Amino acid sequence: MRELSVFVDESGNYGGQSAKYYLVTLVFHDQSASVAEIIYRYEHALRSRGLPDIPLHMNPLMHGNESYRGMGTHLRNRLLSSFATFANKCPVTYMTFSYQRNKFKSDATMFARMRRDVILFLFDRLQCFQSYDAVKIYYDDGQNEVTAIPHAAFEYVLGKQTVIYKECDPKLFRLQQIADYICEIELAQIKYEHSEQSNTEQIFFGNYRDFKKNHLRKIRAKRLV
Repeated sequence: MRELSVFVDESGNYGGQSAKYYLVTLVFHDQSASVAEIIYRYEHALRSRGLPDIPLHMNPLMHGNESYRGMGTHLRNRLLSSFATFANKCPVTYMTFSYQRNKFKSDATMFARMRRDVILFLFDRLQCFQSYDAVKIYYDDGQNEVTAIPHAAFEYVLGKQTVIYKECDPKLFRLQQIADYICEIELAQIKYEHSEQSNTEQIFFGNYRDFKKNHLRKIRAKRLV
């Protein structure tokens, strides 16, 4: 039985004006390709380097909040570098859908466009997705509207009998953490491209050239185009 896991993550608040861009990332993993050894090596690398095994959460990592509170920038940068190496080695692919909020009349209009885009993406790769007996969509406790979009899109394209929904605690699922990492990288790419990068992004990613060399190009090797 062939099974595909899909991990969903989003970046950008809605219902207010705190985020200029809104992104949704879908990370795909064919469950026949084991990630157990790669995860083991990542966790072993953390131990050997004396780094804490903290489930990656990009926003708190970059701002020194939550589990990263009290950690210096150097230590958090080392954690990010270790995770990026792990993510680049994992047998996953992904697609990110990005939107500039002020180009839509409302969030509802933006989400309708997002749903259409995901459906078109799935139809473009219909033969591939239909080759799986089950598609398991994992999601955390993010925005309900965002959670509903892959649900509706996958059911519309593949049928309800194929799609299974799983609630996911990002602390327990490394691949969900990869979705979070990719979402942040794709958001940073948009901001660098428009010279809107923050001081925090420059601290962790460097200048645009360094960002593309150390993060963007490596992870985009996994992007579905």
